[in-house]
Amino acid sequence: MTFDRTIELGVTGMTCEHCVSHVTEELKALPDVVNVSVTLAKGGTSKVLVYTNADIPDATLKEAIDEAGDYTLDAVERDVRIS
Repeated sequence: MTFDRTIELGVTGMTCEHCVSHVTEELKALPDVVNVSVTLAKGGTSKVLVYTNADIPDATLKEAIDEAGDYTLDAVERDVRIS
């Protein structure tokens, strides 16, 4: 798995592994996304780490989260470079 940065997302509304699967699937479908890792926080803000080789606009990330289901993108921490 080769990537040069990560984007950390805060997502609310996820309650189970089914939710994790939907969010992961939608984010992995975006161009330049290498992998997605989710730390589920039932009833709270789940941490979603997107491994990528390019910057992805907030609107594109929000659209993917919206497509996945009734989830809300609460936070985006971008340009977390991996050396």
